[in-house]
Amino acid sequence: MSAEFSIFELVLQASLLVKFVMLVLLIFSIVCWAMIFQRSSALKASDLQLKSFEDKFWSGADLSKLYNEISVKSHISGIESLFVAGFKEFARLRKSNVNDAQMITDSIHRAMRVALSREVDNLEVHLPFMATVGSISPYIGLFGTVWGIMNSFIGLGSAKQATLSMVAPGIAEALIATAMGLFAAIPAVMAYNRFSHKVEKLENSYGNFMEEFTSILQRQSISENKVQ
Repeated sequence: MSAEFSIFELVLQASLLVKFVMLVLLIFSIVCWAMIFQRSSALKASDLQLKSFEDKFWSGADLSKLYNEISVKSHISGIESLFVAGFKEFARLRKSNVNDAQMITDSIHRAMRVALSREVDNLEVHLPFMATVGSISPYIGLFGTVWGIMNSFIGLGSAKQATLSMVAPGIAEALIATAMGLFAAIPAVMAYNRFSHKVEKLENSYGNFMEEFTSILQRQSISENKVQ
């Protein structure tokens, strides 16, 4: 308890600039933790949605019925947005009596590629901020430490008799800034790496589905042309 109290006292006695550095790092840490919880929940939901949709899609469900079921939703995201974009483009081309299989394939692929890009952007929300916090927080903390130590030695130089007790509190309060920088940076870097890996896995799964779905629609359009 006394150690906690002494640290609190050191923070209160720190210079204005060091206090500002600590405040910035504290804000970074709080915001970053809020983003970590939000991204963890969002990526978990995207993963569950992917598995649920794939089970439905590969169970042999009628594509038109599946499209009608999904398109009435108020919010479409994840792999469902790729499916809707691809099938919507396929239906539009079919209504326009486009018979060129390659043109149909290219059009469907472009539509889903746009949807994929949009979904990846949504999955990567907040990740750049985490990367920034992980990169700059140690340097911000180090700046506070250097400034605090510099002030301590300036004060030591003007003293008639230099003792360790005179400089130790200043150095200790300065080192707290470094500790806070690491406290903000370490979770941010760990979360960024973990979430980046999850986003990459989801993006690969979306890309695989996009290629498979394009092939399915291409085969369907070829068979319809043969019937005609």
